[in-house]
Amino acid sequence: MYRKRKNRTKKIIWIGLSIFVLFFALFYALTSSHLSGLEMILKDATVVVQKIAMAPFTTLNGEKGKTMTESYTIQKNVNVHLEEEIEELKKLLELNHTLTEYTPVNAMVLSRNRSYWFQNITIDKGKKDGVQKDMLVITSEGLIGKIAKVSYLSSEVSLITMNDVNYKISVSIAGTQGESFAILNGYDSEKGLLKLTGVDKNASLEIGNVITTSGLGGMYPKGIFIGTVEKIEEDKYGLSKTVYVKSKQDFNKIHYVTVLKEKTA
Repeated sequence: MYRKRKNRTKKIIWIGLSIFVLFFALFYALTSSHLSGLEMILKDATVVVQKIAMAPFTTLNGEKGKTMTESYTIQKNVNVHLEEEIEELKKLLELNHTLTEYTPVNAMVLSRNRSYWFQNITIDKGKKDGVQKDMLVITSEGLIGKIAKVSYLSSEVSLITMNDVNYKISVSIAGTQGESFAILNGYDSEKGLLKLTGVDKNASLEIGNVITTSGLGGMYPKGIFIGTVEKIEEDKYGLSKTVYVKSKQDFNKIHYVTVLKEKTA
């Protein structure tokens, strides 16, 4: 009896240690900027588990302790949520017909960290689908980010709403007297506005001017819609302007995205 109890205690300890090591490795894989072979396997295993876990209806009405009223409320909320996702997906599929220069890779958002809600999302497409680092990611409402990390089955997208000094995208502003250029770098989460810096002080801009990717530097394609000018400020030295941009995308609701993959000849 004592020996059985001792063996059971050892099993529990080993299981606990194994779970700890697995979670530690998984945490490192999800936060590291470079993915090793083992980290890629762990990340892809997580994707498989997440996909299996995303069957929302299997236990909805079978939960114990739920009254009919509670079950109806849950079902109603799920239906509304699905209707929003279906509408979003329809817009995305319509968008594919206009992307003549690219091979669109449609993807579903698997997860996003609540602590870094406006920083990144994880999608269910990776190297297997031809996704590579730095490819732009869009929705039917315009640019939302770029690929930051790639594993075999999934990718992490850095959103344009993240506040990182190293995250910069060259943009073009269609002003009243010609095109101006700036750097997209920053986000005001309280106002829900993107921030453009390095705008020429002499640039003739108005509220409502359209902002797109500039294509400068050759890293990102030209002409991808980002948003419209919402607010214009001059710096205290009068050397440049700061422009605040309103995106059409609700960054709280991103379910489906398209990765822009350049067509090969």
